[in-house]
Amino acid sequence: MNKSIEPMTRDDVIRAVERRGPPRIPLVRAKWWGEGLWDQYGERLRELDRYPEDVISLWVNPVNPTEMNLPWTWATGGGHDSRCVIDDWAKLDDFIERLPHPDNDPAFEQLAATAEKARAEDRYILFGWWGLLFERPWGLRGMENLMCDYYTAPDQIHKLHTALCDTYRAYIETAHRLFRPDGFWTSDDLGHQTGPMMSPDIFHQLLFPYYRRIGDTLKGKEMHFWLHSCGDNTLLLPDLIEAGVTVFHPVQKHTMDEAAAAAEFGDRLTFLAGIDVQHVLQEQGPGGVRQEVRFLVDTFDRADGGMCIAAGNGIVAGTPFENIEAFLDEAVNYGRRHRSR
Repeated sequence: MNKSIEPMTRDDVIRAVERRGPPRIPLVRAKWWGEGLWDQYGERLRELDRYPEDVISLWVNPVNPTEMNLPWTWATGGGHDSRCVIDDWAKLDDFIERLPHPDNDPAFEQLAATAEKARAEDRYILFGWWGLLFERPWGLRGMENLMCDYYTAPDQIHKLHTALCDTYRAYIETAHRLFRPDGFWTSDDLGHQTGPMMSPDIFHQLLFPYYRRIGDTLKGKEMHFWLHSCGDNTLLLPDLIEAGVTVFHPVQKHTMDEAAAAAEFGDRLTFLAGIDVQHVLQEQGPGGVRQEVRFLVDTFDRADGGMCIAAGNGIVAGTPFENIEAFLDEAVNYGRRHRSR
């Protein structure tokens, strides 16, 4: 059995994110076990514990309609796209009035205890949740409604975004007060295979102002802004950078041009480069996986840093175990060698 690799210190992860010469490339959500993987491999996945997770992640869910005592019912089954909690804008004021306040969220007690342990171990702490200003509203309005709302109900969209943003900022401020996380993680799958889900103009008008408010809050707390967004986000990256996004994940293969993104934005944005879990990790052999890791490192790691490495999304059942191991091994060892050049 190979020797376990120690996780990076808090300062070394910060050095990577802020492009100040880290000793190796951090692994962040590299061991992202997706649908069916544990069922396939079970305890064998414990063998991969020798590879580090270089950040500690603390999760909350700030807007959970099932806990808001809403005076109406809605369909809870089916895909996220098809849910419709707010099926009539007449319900918006009532929904906003029932949004939670973090002081009443029992999750923070356990998060603070976990954060205290992480601090004692000198670990970088990420705090956050999934779904921000696109994914969250599509789960509240349904995808089809939301895409029409951008054109037919912009005032209501601004009102919803303002309320969500106020709630999010309160959660960030509470986390900062209780345990001072180093970074904030969230997601909005803003892209599809060939471009953004909405035009850059619509994004700038309806989402950007609220991204910037969140970014300004994080900057004031000295927290990095980590964003996961699948698909082709190329046209939105300038706005995301201006809003304060610090780290972008995953630069999805076959949708974004990795070399072009690194060349154009690498001096202003750190990339949490995600290995392709759909094709490379499932279909290549270990040698091909290692080659892809080297390509990602050679593409995104700059002389001063600016790169972390991850799985592009959840690693699902059917992925060869030896490929997962090759990915993690090459990410640590090639990442270390690349940094030492």
